[in-house]
Amino acid sequence: MRFVHKMSGLMLATACALLLWGCPKEEGGGAPSSGAPNGAIPNSSAGGTSANSGGTAGGTEGKELNIAVIPKGTGNAFWLGVKAGADAAASAAGNVKITWVGPEHEGDATEQVNIVQTQINNHVDGIVLAAVNSDSLATPVKTATDKGIPVVTVDSGIAPDKDTSLAYIATDNVRGGREAGEKLAELIGKKGEVALLIFKPGAASNDEREKGFKDAIAKYPDIKLVATQVGGNVTEATNNMTNILTSNKNLAGVFAASEPNGVGAISALKQSKQNGKIKLVAFDGSAIEVAGLKDGIIQALIVQDPYQMGFKGINTVLSAIKKEPIKDKKVDSGMTVVTMDNLNTPDVQKLLNPGK
Repeated sequence: MRFVHKMSGLMLATACALLLWGCPKEEGGGAPSSGAPNGAIPNSSAGGTSANSGGTAGGTEGKELNIAVIPKGTGNAFWLGVKAGADAAASAAGNVKITWVGPEHEGDATEQVNIVQTQINNHVDGIVLAAVNSDSLATPVKTATDKGIPVVTVDSGIAPDKDTSLAYIATDNVRGGREAGEKLAELIGKKGEVALLIFKPGAASNDEREKGFKDAIAKYPDIKLVATQVGGNVTEATNNMTNILTSNKNLAGVFAASEPNGVGAISALKQSKQNGKIKLVAFDGSAIEVAGLKDGIIQALIVQDPYQMGFKGINTVLSAIKKEPIKDKKVDSGMTVVTMDNLNTPDVQKLLNPGK
């Protein structure tokens, strides 16, 4: 979105951006009533980058700032939600260009390391990063910060003992996994065999969700975890779920810890005609997952707020560029347990349709 290049417009946009940044959304709530965080206007660009010019954010008069947003992948609905939030924050700032680039194959840590290094070599003004691997991305993040390029991580951060990023904005993934475990336990009557579909051991978000889920079901002596499978895409998840169903005839429930795993589990349950019989709780809220909820294949979704991650990620980088103190090193972007009971509420609908 382009802003009129007049001083009054610039002052208004800058004042709005500063005011909005000071009013974070309540944890676990849906998106604000405007359909954008704190009233920001979503960027309507559908391209890979969003360019805006003429503002003064960052304290650099007349200079367009280039901020690289580097997700784990660029294809699924979750990452597009991050992009929508980043674009909205860039539009509100008025002089920010977003370079949106991620691995071709989601979860490819080696490619993501190379992408970060390329953006450092391109002399970007800041980086918003969802780290594929908390250890392997530590070195390029340190390289960036040593060169004066502020880095903010979202969704998945850097290992705490190696973290030089300015802030980590993410779901409380331990809590998310715990909520999933509690919900699944309730759905299966607190007894029976369950399975776990994870996506990337070593990624902070994966490991934290797994921990939360296992901690939750450990409280129920009659629940037994009989299978854990790793799948980074829908095809792998479908095959993993099919194999689990074949090997575990008494399976009562499944937790799919990511969108691709959720979609794959839906496919496998449909193919085996066990949808509804085996209870499924999944992370995220893609269109396919929401359709699965409506069809009774999924019983609950743990829905994050990727829009807030992108929006707050850009604003935190801009604060760093302006030499403003970063007050919160770790920011909870919120999550909501979505079932058919609350699916059609306004807050949940805004959360499921970020930027609209």
